Parts: sequence; structure tokens; C-alpha cells
Amino acid sequence: MKNVGYLVVLLIFASGCATNSRNLSHALGEESAHSRDLITVEEIVFDSEGVPLSGSIFIPKNPQAAVVLVHGSDPVPRMSKLAESLAKHNLLVLTYDKRGVGESGGVYVGPQVGTNNISVDNLTLLAKDASAAVDVVREYDNSLSIGLLGASQAGWIIPIAALNNQSVEFMVLFSSPTITTLEQLRFQFYTNGREDFWQTQSYKEAREHTLNDPDKYEFNATDPKVYLDSLSIPGLWLFGEQDIQVPVKMCVEQLNELKAQGKPFDYILFPSLGHNTNKAEPLAIAIHWIEQKYASN
Repeated sequence: MKNVGYLVVLLIFASGCATNSRNLSHALGEESAHSRDLITVEEIVFDSEGVPLSGSIFIPKNPQAAVVLVHGSDPVPRMSKLAESLAKHNLLVLTYDKRGVGESGGVYVGPQVGTNNISVDNLTLLAKDASAAVDVVREYDNSLSIGLLGASQAGWIIPIAALNNQSVEFMVLFSSPTITTLEQLRFQFYTNGREDFWQTQSYKEAREHTLNDPDKYEFNATDPKVYLDSLSIPGLWLFGEQDIQVPVKMCVEQLNELKAQGKPFDYILFPSLGHNTNKAEPLAIAIHWIEQKYASN
């Protein structure tokens, strides 16, 4: 290695965290024409579970590591602007249209079409898509360390993919839960989209509701800690403390417990940000973290 429930209708609340993936791709801004000239883009189609997925590989002149971008909950196509920005920092990046979106085959599952996108089956399937993308990168260049980077719902998908694909060597997660899918829904229903939630409610109250509120829907929960507990690869979580879709302090408590077990997990808190961490500073920190761990000297 280089140094370098069944289907449920969710008409009001977007299950599994409203993604910030779409905006994430805009946070680093437009790159110069000169920097774009140093990046080659190759269009690809690859297979995952019998379905063709379409994407692009952004290849810098001197790649030091590789990243596969993982979607959040929304029907998001490939994240080309984010990929280009990361490639400027000598990262080879594969981004693809989410299953059932854009030029990719398959069926999109989500509240927009009245289906449960955080069912065990769907999260497992999306993790297989991410794993298949990792295999494409490994075949393209087997000398690079490969990581997964995603936002929001990707917090449940990435640990599954990383545990099931030994080529994954690091992970970066923006506003991504460490709590279970059902716990996240309890918290989301409790905050009810109130922007002033943390000005009127205490963390103790929020934690109690997240752990004990009755569930509005019945399906098997996914717990990312089951997978994180078995992973030994480095991970970085970036959280906004004003998040009203993910109880950040609760996730930090769980990450601290995993860190106490020797897990190489880091996290950064941004006091003024909410669930949308698609800002230049968090992205710059994530890039620096990757560069410190995997970039060549």
C-alpha cells in the first residue's frame, strides 16, 4: 500500500437522512481550466448484481490514492463536480449514477417513489453497487489505496461495502449516522424539521427520544456499528452540531466507544453547521486527512 419493512410509504419524511450529496459536489467551487487540463475523464459502464451502472473515472496526471463516491438517499446522478475537485488533489475518483438514476439501470428505491430506501435489502444492494465500483478501480490501477467517500445515508452503506470488500482501505463520511436506521427515524420524527430544535431541546431529551420512542414503521433495522466493530481501516466522520436529522452527540459517543477499542476512527465537529456539511472547510479537511494518510511523500 502506498503511504498515501417491507416497503413502506414515506410521503412526508425522507427516510434515512435527506442527502447532501447533490450539494456536496458544488462545495469546492469551479476549478481552473488549467487544472481541468491535467485530468482525464473516462466514461464507464460496469455490472452490479446483473444491472449496468454508468459512471465516470476522473484520472489526475499523478494519482496518489483513489476514491469511490457513494450516494446519499436522494436519486442522485454521478457527482462530477466533486470528482473533479478531488482529482485536482491527485485522487483518482470513480463516480456513478445511482441505481435507477441517470444512465444507470435498475430501480431507484426511496420515499419519492413510495418505497423504503433504508430497508436491509436496499442498503445491502447499494453497498454491493459501491463494492462493484471499487473492483473497477482496483482493476484499473491495483497500486492505489482505495477509499469510499459519501454523505448522509452513505453512513449505513459504506461500512457494509468496506467490510465485504478488502480492497477498501479508508472511508470518509459526511453527516453520516452511526445509530441504527430506526433510531435515526425516531430522531428525525422528533425534531420534525424544526431549525430551532437545538435552541429549545437538550441533548438528554433528544437521546431519550431516539432510544425509546415507539416506531412509526416496522422493518428490520440496520446497525452500522455491527460492521464498524469488525473494521480496522481508518475512518473520518464530519458532523455539523446543529444537525436535526442525525443526533451528532450520540454518534460521537458511539465513535468514542469504538475508538476506545482501538478503532482508527476520527471525527470533526463543526458547531455552526447542520446536516448539510457540503462546505469548503469540511471538504478541505477531508482531503487533507486523505493526503496525510495516503499521499506519497
